[in-house]
Amino acid sequence: MSAAALAQLPTCDEAFEVAFAGRSNAGKSSAINTLTNQKSLARTSKTPGRTQLINLFSLDENRRLVDLPGYGFAKVHSSIREQWRGLLSNYIEQRECLKGVVVMMDCRHPMKDLDMQMIEWCVHLKLPVHILMTKSDKLKNGPATAAMLQVRKRIADYPNVTVQLFSALKKRGVDEVHAKLDEWYKTQAKKQLSN
Repeated sequence: MSAAALAQLPTCDEAFEVAFAGRSNAGKSSAINTLTNQKSLARTSKTPGRTQLINLFSLDENRRLVDLPGYGFAKVHSSIREQWRGLLSNYIEQRECLKGVVVMMDCRHPMKDLDMQMIEWCVHLKLPVHILMTKSDKLKNGPATAAMLQVRKRIADYPNVTVQLFSALKKRGVDEVHAKLDEWYKTQAKKQLSN
């Protein structure tokens, strides 16, 4: 389902959500399609900024993936961009069933200001973050690994922030992301059982 406001989202109840965030050209939709082994679950486009709503994908009755509007690149009117920003911030700050954020960035252009703001914001809210350095197939192994090590160095002081290389095209890093998602969902399920 898609929502233009928090009030349109389903109640949290016993569900857990993991959100995918990133710049408008980071490849969020492609990653979601690859991770779910679906060709067109999340709509992809050559034009950055096509995701304008919060899109939820149910894995089962307790687990959802969430595709958030991209930030920073979209060529849209500033009033619409502000509306997206408000939707994004309301979701991140107020959604009680949000249990982790996958921050996506092009491995050739990592850690832009908006990426850092998103990471720091999540850390402030005590949300775990997993950074996906997308489009790693565009670089040779040496430069891709070097870029990841630079990012790892920058996030070394942040609690609960991890990073990996990823390629939707080559399906690189899929198992690692699945393991991270499983870890987040299982942690939440255990917490719920102990309450």
